[in-house]
Amino acid sequence: MSERTRGRRRGLQVGSGGTADRAAGATAGQTPTAVTAVTAAGCTVALLAAGPSWALRPAPRPEPRVAAASPAAARSHSDLEVTRMDPDPAPPGGRTTVHAFVANRGPDTTASPFTVIVTLPDGVTPQGPYFPADCAVLRGGRTVRCVFEAGLKQGRSATALVPVRVSRDVPTGVLTGGSVEVHSPDDRDERNNRQPFDLNVVETAAGS
Repeated sequence: MSERTRGRRRGLQVGSGGTADRAAGATAGQTPTAVTAVTAAGCTVALLAAGPSWALRPAPRPEPRVAAASPAAARSHSDLEVTRMDPDPAPPGGRTTVHAFVANRGPDTTASPFTVIVTLPDGVTPQGPYFPADCAVLRGGRTVRCVFEAGLKQGRSATALVPVRVSRDVPTGVLTGGSVEVHSPDDRDERNNRQPFDLNVVETAAGS
């Protein structure tokens, strides 16, 4: 046999062996499509193109976060004003009610709660029930604090009711030192946020 003939046979054997190797590669877990892609293109991109469809999908983008609104941004421009109202006269040992009257001069509706503080004269102590019902007695009974929710419209008013008792040893006359004040983060003008009041102590009427 000539050298040329033997060379052709060796070429056929090598070609058959290459086909067998590719078949073995497919048997080892690679799909025929993926093997063909490697042989034809010889690069990683060809493998990705022949792989499953999820390999080409972009990673999902996180949804943007929305910042919570700042409490200061929710404030309104509301001018709260205390109107002076003296309580009805009471005898020593008797009871009367302090009316803490607050009006909203606007221009906006209140967007924040506001606090009404009633300071009582010496010789006078608070005795509930109060309005609002959750008013708190502070400073040894000298001060009553009441909180109103947001939503007081322009031109409307709110009144805290604080019943009080006059001590029996208080002489008749005018008790001074009482006051009503209001505080709110919406109020930008505090010049009208406080008013004093007087309590007139009178003798008990005959036959009462």
